[in-house]
Amino acid sequence: MHARKRDPSVVYWLGNSLYLNVTNRCSNSCYFCFRKFKTGIREFNLKLEKEPTLEEVIEELRKVINRKNCSDVVFCGFGEPLERLNLVLEVTRWVKKHYWKTVRVDTNGQGYLLNKGRDVVRELKEAGVDKVSVSLNAHDKETYNQICKPVFEDAYENVLEFIKNAKEEGLETEATAVRIPEVDLAKVKELAERIGIKFAVREYIPCFW
Repeated sequence: MHARKRDPSVVYWLGNSLYLNVTNRCSNSCYFCFRKFKTGIREFNLKLEKEPTLEEVIEELRKVINRKNCSDVVFCGFGEPLERLNLVLEVTRWVKKHYWKTVRVDTNGQGYLLNKGRDVVRELKEAGVDKVSVSLNAHDKETYNQICKPVFEDAYENVLEFIKNAKEEGLETEATAVRIPEVDLAKVKELAERIGIKFAVREYIPCFW
């Protein structure tokens, strides 16, 4: 007998954090992204059949936010959350109004390219976002294009602009990179330190089949 397929999760949790999986769209196609060979994290299926509405996200959050002693709410799923900037802003405002939890956005840093003409970082700040964790993932543009395969030609420059603007706006800002052979982690760390932000290494989760 086959196990019942788990319904896709909009809200899931790891440790003391509640995570929001609001889209599966992404402007990168990173070869190391584990969504290419996994359907989710732990017991949570993150392969969305459709994108949740604002009301659906809030309803799912409402169900668990009081039951889980969470320290923060994090926009991070199987896609780039800033593909849905308006939803991120509205959910953040709702969280801040009703629960005043810390809100973090994990992003590829291409928010300006995905939302042309908008002051994305300032909008995040004004909505109440406290932190951003940006997947810098490379020490130069050539390497970034090779491993992340962005749809935008000027993606790497925009990621750096996003990081710098986030720091200037007063958001707690972190750059991350995956430990893979193509990336010089020392150079990425040096780049982050020159900007004046924290740096963290993400371990590569390989596919074993």
